[in-house]
Amino acid sequence: MFAAAGFHQLGSQFADARIATVRDKLDRGERIYLAGLGPPGTHNSGVALVEVTRTNGPRLIVNNEEERFSGNKHTTEYPRASIDAMLATLRGIGRDVEDIAAWLTSWDYPDLAGTIARSVLEEAPQSLKLLRTTEAAGFDGRRLEQMTRTPKILGRQLGLAERVPLICMPHHDNHAWFSFAASPFADSDEPVAIAVLDGTGDRGSISLYVTENGTMRRLYCNDSMFDSLGAFYSVISSTQGGWTWLSSEGRYMGAAAWGDMNRASNPYYRRLSEVLHFGGDGEVRLNRALANWYCDPFDHPYKAALIEILGEPIKPDQLWNPDAVLRVEDIHHRPDTRERLDKAAATQLVFEDAMIHVVDHLLRLTGANRVVLTGGVALNAVGNMRLLEYFDETWFARTQRRRARLHLWVPPTPGDPGVPIGAAWLFARLAGAPRGAPLTHAFYCGCPASRDDITSALEAPDIASQQIGDISTQDRRDAIADLMAFMVAQKGVIALYQGSAETGPRALGHRSILANPCDPGTRERLNARVKYREAIRPLAPMATLEAALEYFDLLEGASDADYNAYNYMVLTARSKPHARARIPAVIHADGTGRIQIVREQDDPLTYAYLKALGRHIGVEISVNTSFNVAGPIAQTPTQAIETLRRSKGLDVVLLVADDGAVYAAWHGGDRDSGRFTGLLSQWKTTRNSR
Repeated sequence: MFAAAGFHQLGSQFADARIATVRDKLDRGERIYLAGLGPPGTHNSGVALVEVTRTNGPRLIVNNEEERFSGNKHTTEYPRASIDAMLATLRGIGRDVEDIAAWLTSWDYPDLAGTIARSVLEEAPQSLKLLRTTEAAGFDGRRLEQMTRTPKILGRQLGLAERVPLICMPHHDNHAWFSFAASPFADSDEPVAIAVLDGTGDRGSISLYVTENGTMRRLYCNDSMFDSLGAFYSVISSTQGGWTWLSSEGRYMGAAAWGDMNRASNPYYRRLSEVLHFGGDGEVRLNRALANWYCDPFDHPYKAALIEILGEPIKPDQLWNPDAVLRVEDIHHRPDTRERLDKAAATQLVFEDAMIHVVDHLLRLTGANRVVLTGGVALNAVGNMRLLEYFDETWFARTQRRRARLHLWVPPTPGDPGVPIGAAWLFARLAGAPRGAPLTHAFYCGCPASRDDITSALEAPDIASQQIGDISTQDRRDAIADLMAFMVAQKGVIALYQGSAETGPRALGHRSILANPCDPGTRERLNARVKYREAIRPLAPMATLEAALEYFDLLEGASDADYNAYNYMVLTARSKPHARARIPAVIHADGTGRIQIVREQDDPLTYAYLKALGRHIGVEISVNTSFNVAGPIAQTPTQAIETLRRSKGLDVVLLVADDGAVYAAWHGGDRDSGRFTGLLSQWKTTRNSR
């Protein structure tokens, strides 16, 4: 049925023939282009364009996330705008649609359909209600029907007379191979273990792999959509925190730091731990005597025994209701706030126990000490840190009788926005291409804005703007960086828009809001006047490597490739004793920071800004939060200006064109506070007097 609709699994005659064709072209020295597609119906749709050569393997050109173009966060819609932008990129390098050798989906849809059917039947009759649910976490039943027509829709969009055949790539294999190939471990002579921990894949929600001599082998899949660590955290964070799935998890992780994170004293931990059963061989099973989300994830996710532990779940129609949302600010006048924070802490602790249980088995099974962690669960940066702390030299001495410790790497796109990349990476591997180079940055979403794009967006009566310089030479770049640091030192809040946007959920210097980490009032000012977000959410530090080492305990297990694991804000670090007094704005309630290390070779302007901050405030660390307000990260210059309009406390947006020209935009007319022009004048005076 799927083949008739244009979907072809690996192992099919069509897929085998296409792989053979691509292999032949690579053998002849041709340059091949692959498109990885995240179709409609599942969250974070989008498209990746990958170039492949026999010599160098795959190289990522763009990974366009549809949410960035549509403005609908975690969207499940058909990625029309992402594909249009990808085609513009392709034509910009002198290629066109006919040069795409294969279109590859991020899911194996026949397997997914079979898994859904099997899962519902296995849990029947309770699970039959799922068949009447149009939405589940990450799935949109109304758009899954559109997914089945994607070959036709795509063909029309590309101007082709026929539908486009799609090759279905296994979801967890996509996660696993790209994450391994992009890691610092890819050249290791020893086995490297890979754990894919997810909401769900097309066969199950937990998959384990090992790579030896460059070959990946699957060791285990739990073959269950419901025995899922991702679903466990999503359901409880949503129904206890008051936010929708995919928006609740990060907030709840932040809230946990305000609760009792001690397993011995947390009043909910022992009983909540009964929700997950840990079996042999790293198995994690959902206790269906407590949890009900395997058959009714929204209206009645808890059974009576779990209600006794956590209380009644927040109902779907109350999500985002200010009276229902968990707010640490309420701790002094709402008596249940302390209890809710302790429940968040207990949830995080149980979640960490499950991660440790799975990785413990994986390390024992493979004899490895290097682990690549991926899948949506790997966005839990605190849990990732706990893995490094738990699997230390003592653990390895006891279990493997050798001197070692866990070395861990998480890609910048561990969730589903990274799976289209993985589909292309895996297909390239099947066609005989080498792995490709490890990642050092994540600036792959869309293309840099042109001067015309920026000046057009600035043509608005409520926006004031001017060109303030360029970064075409090192001296000019250093001048812009010095201006940025000067403004931040004066308690300014600035947004930086430069180059291609980051792919993945974190802003890493190309679509960032920057502020002073030394100012104790920065957090409140950003939350109240710029981002309008909850106090439970931490502000992240971006730093030079030297500053990161000075203020945080960077773990040896994340030190590969010069601490590359800390480049992407997927791993927290514990701060050193003197850090809270010096950089209070970026130290969370539990003394940690979700740090990003900036490298000069990857982001020269942001690096120069951090060095300039060292001269102005004495530390090469900045507050870094994503350039957005209640929506996806700003992708285009027009979206950047719309974000400025919505943010009354943002002093200026600096927009860098693809030719290096730098424009400043700020509130004009009645909203012009004069703050930016005043700071600019002060900086010029100070600079001229040097």
